[in-house]
Amino acid sequence: MHKLIQGLSVGAGAALGVCARLALTLWLGDSAWPILGINIAGAFLMGWLRPNAFWGTGFLGGFTTFSAMMLNDVPFYFLTALGCITAWLLGDRIAR
Repeated sequence: MHKLIQGLSVGAGAALGVCARLALTLWLGDSAWPILGINIAGAFLMGWLRPNAFWGTGFLGGFTTFSAMMLNDVPFYFLTALGCITAWLLGDRIAR
């Protein structure tokens, strides 16, 4: 039963994260730059807050999306990966 509840929690968090990402892309536009910013912010929060399953795998997993990035140009892939790794490391350092 615990796994079922955790799975439902992750699903609920992901649904909210996707809604938050959609709201931001509607407001900022769905070009590569807002998506890059969303991915980097999500990676930073993941590293800094070390969230539970609802907020981490769920909300932030739904909020960030590397699949949306695939629709844009290749140079942004590198910037996303580099930015997200750097943001996570910074968040992890702050959490210590």
